[in-house]
Amino acid sequence: MNFKKITRNKIQIIPMLIAFGILCSCENDVAEIESLTHRKNEPISIGKNVELIYSEKSNVQIKITAPLMEEYGVEENKYMEMTKGIEVLFYDSLMNISSTLTANYAIHRVSKNIMEAKDDVVVVNDKGEILNTEHLIWEQDSSKIYTKDFVKITTEDEVIMGEGMEANQDFTKWRIHKIKGIINIKEEEEDSLKSE
Repeated sequence: MNFKKITRNKIQIIPMLIAFGILCSCENDVAEIESLTHRKNEPISIGKNVELIYSEKSNVQIKITAPLMEEYGVEENKYMEMTKGIEVLFYDSLMNISSTLTANYAIHRVSKNIMEAKDDVVVVNDKGEILNTEHLIWEQDSSKIYTKDFVKITTEDEVIMGEGMEANQDFTKWRIHKIKGIINIKEEEEDSLKSE
């Protein structure tokens, strides 16, 4: 009788020990997974004072400089983040700067070949026209820049404000989608001269 009772107790204890072992091993696996996930959020590489040059047939077309560039992800999820700002110079066929783009933050989604610039984005073309916005998307494959956010474009004669715009990447041809207001600079200057 006593032998059978001990055997039953042992049989009942064994499944409990197995269940406890599985739970302990699950905790270790979860901790391991969390540590691997945490590592994925850390940059693969970090570059300081980075300069990237894009050229075609030995002609420099674009030069990107950034004080800090951090690379994340792998393959189709790869992206580069510039958290301390960016400057992009676009060159024409004669190697003259045709336009510049600056921003306080940028992210380049490598597989999509798209760069997003945010926070005080300024684009200036060789005619002296200036685009100001807080968010701009640059599609490198189509050589197009655009935004759905508020924009202000300053030309020699006027300041145009609106919601959304698109342009070619060197900002020589542009269009504002919803114009909210136009200020004629020459009229403003003439009015201020008359009031003096």
